[in-house]
Amino acid sequence: MALTSDIKKWYPVYTQSRAEKKAYQALLSKGIEAYLPLQRQLRQWSDRKKWVEEPLIKSYVFVRIARQQQTEVLMTTGISRFIYFSGKIAAMPDRQIEELKLLLASPYELEITEERLLPGEKIEIKAGPLKGIRGEIIEYRSQKQLLLRLGDISHSIVVNVSASLIERMNNKS
Repeated sequence: MALTSDIKKWYPVYTQSRAEKKAYQALLSKGIEAYLPLQRQLRQWSDRKKWVEEPLIKSYVFVRIARQQQTEVLMTTGISRFIYFSGKIAAMPDRQIEELKLLLASPYELEITEERLLPGEKIEIKAGPLKGIRGEIIEYRSQKQLLLRLGDISHSIVVNVSASLIERMNNKS
């Protein structure tokens, strides 16, 4: 029978800024099971476009460790700290990591955002082909799909736009 301290669990760890890949590699080189969800994105520079692998969740890496390995993780290059919830280091069920892997394997384009867009909020699209369009959120279906009421017309439209391109109007007229 395994001791409670020997049971391996998944833990989210916070990395130093833009150090996810280095921290991930450092964890693997120590023999620590780790997972860094990456997403292929097309990046544009002034002179070229290139496909790159970017972390799906910025500044996060997931480790599957026993409790006594926590110090070793913290002593890894690029790792800042464990994530806490209610005063304890946050552990994640195995199924959440498996679901994340399944989502990344799916053909759907994913976007993670910390924005909490709510029905009734007035917004303006700040970039892209729909730049300047203002409206009110009727329904927030996903990071990429919003149901908007445009101006004072009595019609709504489903808009496929990245949440990162939305700006709250905060009483702008």
